[in-house]
Amino acid sequence: MVPWWSPFGQVPEISAEELHDRLARGAKLQLLDVRTRLEFAHGHIAGAVNVPIQSLRGELPHLALDRSEPVVAICKTAHRSPAATRVLRAQGFDAVQLAKGMDDWRRQELPVQKA
Repeated sequence: MVPWWSPFGQVPEISAEELHDRLARGAKLQLLDVRTRLEFAHGHIAGAVNVPIQSLRGELPHLALDRSEPVVAICKTAHRSPAATRVLRAQGFDAVQLAKGMDDWRRQELPVQKA
């Protein structure tokens, strides 16, 4: 059986460069990192909230995300974030994924925070 978080289909996305620029300009964005807790601890975008993809459906009601502000779903390579983006959009959020994930963010040497 294929898990519900399998990366089938396209979802709206934002590039690492555009996300960094928008955050630097003070844009109100909610960052949802769906990698494992260990991956998150080894480096994440400042301000991101970590909920592993396997837990997202159950945790979503408890996250207190604001439907009036966009959400960016983040994972390592953009294979888990499409499912997160679809779940968020189905719940009425304006959600996109980080294109190419944290791997691309790191390739561009953008800042990471360690837990």
